[in-house]
Amino acid sequence: MSDPRELTLTWTSPAPDLATVAPAGDLDYATSDALTEAVAALLADRPGLRELRIDCAGIEYCDSYGLSSLLMIRRRTRAAGVELHLDNRVGALERLLRVTNTLEHLTGAAGPAREQKLDT
Repeated sequence: MSDPRELTLTWTSPAPDLATVAPAGDLDYATSDALTEAVAALLADRPGLRELRIDCAGIEYCDSYGLSSLLMIRRRTRAAGVELHLDNRVGALERLLRVTNTLEHLTGAAGPAREQKLDT
């Protein structure tokens, strides 16, 4: 078993309504809260934000807590009307998302939940 790797977050904002974060290291029990809290702060500070891109190329390991953090980020971005993208997913992360059936949920377009109208 390898030693845990610290998670670093590199932020860019190529446009006023777009932010990109590139996490590097392990997304796990010890580090995931840093990403979740940083995204929550971003959403609170940037009301005009419409798109958040997470560049996953530097994520070396993601455990169930890391997955839970990604799901929480998805929940928060959707509530804020911000489209979430998980770019450059490495093989292990891609597999984790597929095995847990969360790939479509995490990579689908954000937006208000659609209400189904029932015929009465």
